[in-house]
Amino acid sequence: MSTTAPTSLTVEPAAPRLASGVVPDVGTLAGLNESQRAAATHPPHDRALLVLAGAGSGKTSTLAARVAWLVQQGADPQRLLLITFSRRAAGEMAARAARLLHRLAGLPASVAPPHLPWCGTFHGVAARLLRDEARHVGLNEGFTVLDRGDAEELMAQARQSAGLAETEGRARFPLAPTCLAIHSRCINTRAPLAEVLREHFPWCAVHEAALGSLFAAYAAAKRAQHSLDFDDLLLACWHLLQAPASASRLRARFDHVLVDEVQDVNALQADIVHALRPGGQGLTAVGDDAQAIYAFRGADPRHLRDLPARCTPQALVLTLTENYRSTPAILAAANAVIAQAAGGRALQLHSRRGEGLRPRLVTVADEAAEAHGVADAVLAEREAGILLRRQAVLFRTATHSAALELELVRRRVPFVKYGGLRFLEAAHVKDVVAVLRWADNPAARGAAARCARLVPGLGPASVARLLDGGGDLAAFKPPPAARAGWAALAQVMAQLRDEPAWPADLQRAIDWYQPHLERLHDDARVRRGDLDALLRLAGQHGSRHHFVTELTLDPPAATGDEAGPPHRDDDYLVLSTLHSAKGQEWSAVHLLRMVDGCMPADMATGRAAEIEEERRLLYVGMTRAKDSLTLWVPQRFHVTQQRAWGERHLYAPRTRFIGDELLAHFDQAVLTPPSQTGPSADAGPPLLDLTALLGSTWAGGSPGVQPTGSGPGQDPA
Repeated sequence: MSTTAPTSLTVEPAAPRLASGVVPDVGTLAGLNESQRAAATHPPHDRALLVLAGAGSGKTSTLAARVAWLVQQGADPQRLLLITFSRRAAGEMAARAARLLHRLAGLPASVAPPHLPWCGTFHGVAARLLRDEARHVGLNEGFTVLDRGDAEELMAQARQSAGLAETEGRARFPLAPTCLAIHSRCINTRAPLAEVLREHFPWCAVHEAALGSLFAAYAAAKRAQHSLDFDDLLLACWHLLQAPASASRLRARFDHVLVDEVQDVNALQADIVHALRPGGQGLTAVGDDAQAIYAFRGADPRHLRDLPARCTPQALVLTLTENYRSTPAILAAANAVIAQAAGGRALQLHSRRGEGLRPRLVTVADEAAEAHGVADAVLAEREAGILLRRQAVLFRTATHSAALELELVRRRVPFVKYGGLRFLEAAHVKDVVAVLRWADNPAARGAAARCARLVPGLGPASVARLLDGGGDLAAFKPPPAARAGWAALAQVMAQLRDEPAWPADLQRAIDWYQPHLERLHDDARVRRGDLDALLRLAGQHGSRHHFVTELTLDPPAATGDEAGPPHRDDDYLVLSTLHSAKGQEWSAVHLLRMVDGCMPADMATGRAAEIEEERRLLYVGMTRAKDSLTLWVPQRFHVTQQRAWGERHLYAPRTRFIGDELLAHFDQAVLTPPSQTGPSADAGPPLLDLTALLGSTWAGGSPGVQPTGSGPGQDPA
């Protein structure tokens, strides 16, 4: 799969292209290079613009400058739509553009910068549009947005009601999470069920008819509860854009549409973009298909490559290839890895920074030695002046860091791991949000059941009786043991429905929940901190509807007691999956398990397209590093079926993405455990002195590193 525009696309020179008579404001474009200026100042009504922006090439600065330039040319900030893939990215983009406009206008610090109200994720923008247009698609304006857990629970209920959970005499039927994944892929890729099953869930193909009936029952359940899942938000928005009257209203809202990370859009999102801007007038898209790593969400980089031809006239294509993040030595290795991608031509990134040290390829005996070596390296970098939080350890799968986590705990090195429990998945957060959801939508059975189950004395039979009665608070008669608790819940629910006041509503819900928090959780004090964080977030939203919807669509990354930054330490190491590391950067980066079976993952080698995405994932990991990059290659792994370590080992070859022909871009080393006095018999001959390679950043050395010499262009150790 191509890693950039195919040869059929014309990539035009990076000379500034300005509207006739328009002179770019020096302050707006200050600090931009020639290519970035060309992108920022492309005349919006000339034709659509596609910017192929390589890793670290200043795409955020370029987009922010384009927003500011458009406003300077007379664009109304209220009619400018900026779509990104995370609320954090949207907020950063809007804040940069607003600060730039504020400075250029010469406004005093006491005056608020211009506001960009339509800046958000695909799902967030769709939810806002649907609130306004709900009646035109038969939606209740108070509809509930189901998070992933709620959607799985509703799918499980539909599966149970249809008798598909019965096992006697039946072939194994997919569980609710798998059913939801199949349903989601069908919607987002616009592919028929039979094709999705054949390509991605072949073992479920025998259940095609039953799955079709299940999905219909799931849709009926959502309609009955006035609820939408994430995929419904996009699908309903697309349907609005197919009706001439509603499409005209939606298009008239915006003069300019800017889409970030367009390589990550799925078929449904791509269709929405082109339906909003038919022909591409006023459309700016930015992406890099060398960083397309979300096929499991239905994303396909072909939508980026097809974008110019879907516009009339064909979109202008510009490239950003100057990297402001990494050293040339790191970029040379990353360029070499991605250049081997099948088909097309890769963007070759370049940097004006000093050459820097080449990336290190460190071979270790096993995962225990890897954990020990990484911990040594991280602490040595810290002693050399690189704070822990400016370092990251990245891995393909969350389980790959298990041994390292134990080693860090043993050495009392604080760390935060991204990819853990998300904020809205925590029980106490879900409980409080359920109170608000039920208040907003009395038909939300899932929220009603969750609230009712919190009342002591209300058993499953009583909760079922409440739900069967439509959740009618006044008509429901609780059992004697639950009367006091039920009265408190009914009172707060009546207040929330009859006397709404935001954000006081959230405080009411938390006050009601506090006794249950203390009763149910031993660590209630820590969990209360998450609820206080909810209160702080509430002040950023104008209504209960908006708060609950935005929290569901893009919740904070983690809970304070599970995976959030350590509050008791001013420094901490970052551990992250490669997918979660997208868009981030660190001074020093370590990549774990750079062996076949882990990179690429053994479950992602069934098709050529999957292998190419794994290559891009490695490229993303390598390009997160600014100054120092180390790839770790453990030679063997413990397999639970083995009787003992000593007699049989599972040997793992170095990742296929770094073949022998690429080794000239790396400094190599073999790191043996401190207890070994000679070269490792298993590891083969040692290659380089790791201490020398790291120079002052690994002050004091590391025992057990065997020196052999140097690579090309390197002085002997």
